[in-house]
Amino acid sequence: MFSIFKSKKPADETPADSSAPSTGFASKIRQGLARTRQSLGKQLSGLFSGRKIDEALYEELETALLTADTGITATNHLLDSVRKRVKRDALDDAGQLKLALQDALTELLEPLARPMETAEKKPFVIMIAGVNGVGKTTTIGKLAHYFQSQGQSVLLAAGDTYRAAAQAQLKVWGERNNITVISQESESGKKSDPSAVIFDAVNAAKARGIDIVLADTAGRLTTQAHLMEEIKKIKRVIAKVIADAPHEVLLILDANTGQNAISQLKIFDEALGVTGLVLTKLDGTAKGGVIAAIAAQYTHTPPALRFVGVGEGLDDLRPFDAREFAQALFD
Repeated sequence: MFSIFKSKKPADETPADSSAPSTGFASKIRQGLARTRQSLGKQLSGLFSGRKIDEALYEELETALLTADTGITATNHLLDSVRKRVKRDALDDAGQLKLALQDALTELLEPLARPMETAEKKPFVIMIAGVNGVGKTTTIGKLAHYFQSQGQSVLLAAGDTYRAAAQAQLKVWGERNNITVISQESESGKKSDPSAVIFDAVNAAKARGIDIVLADTAGRLTTQAHLMEEIKKIKRVIAKVIADAPHEVLLILDANTGQNAISQLKIFDEALGVTGLVLTKLDGTAKGGVIAAIAAQYTHTPPALRFVGVGEGLDDLRPFDAREFAQALFD
């Protein structure tokens, strides 16, 4: 049996988590990258001052980038770019390398920095995917808050029918944001069909003129073939309601996993055709360089990095900006 949960909170009541003043992206990303920057700082200490540019310096720079989980491919790309700039501009002071490296990182990351365009489709259906424990449900709540702050109406589909607490958790986020949640009650202890839940939610959004549908799915390991087949089915079912939906397949990645995020992206992309990424928990890791590693994996245009998570508050999920990220990393 399907159930529709709608908060009884007055529509104009401000969610408790959003009461604090919002700070700018640049400030938030600097705070969020503190651990990555501290890790780099140990490696880069003294690297950019009072030295000549030589092979020993390049080797130390390489070690620093690898320590931040930038990965071999991205590290080689960045070092090659820096070397070319040193030669082109006849740089001879290590202090000039910092800006050169920052510019090279920005250039590498810019293909990732593409905002999500939702205006042309209504409802715009976003299918959420990821492995267990990356923070999908929390991210959905923050996304709901973000879209509402842009003046868009939102509906949540509780498609994670495996975890007993998943629907309850999503309802809490729905209540906090004053948003309807479509769920399905299980019968006789049997797991509800996630495809049916999301099918009903998309239909409900069409009928009500909702702008955004956020469709939650259960976390699944990339090695669980039957669960990967199930999520493919969910995508096909969504297309039965709206032919070109889901309009966004959003993969949630945990920054703490470092290079493992790349293998997760590869497998989910092969299964679903990932169009966008959210990188969570940047504030809790020294592995922020994994963004560069993701960008360097693609000879063609990579999936867009739509948002990065830089804290626990509702306003701490921010659209990704390549230059501000690079500046914050070396600030």
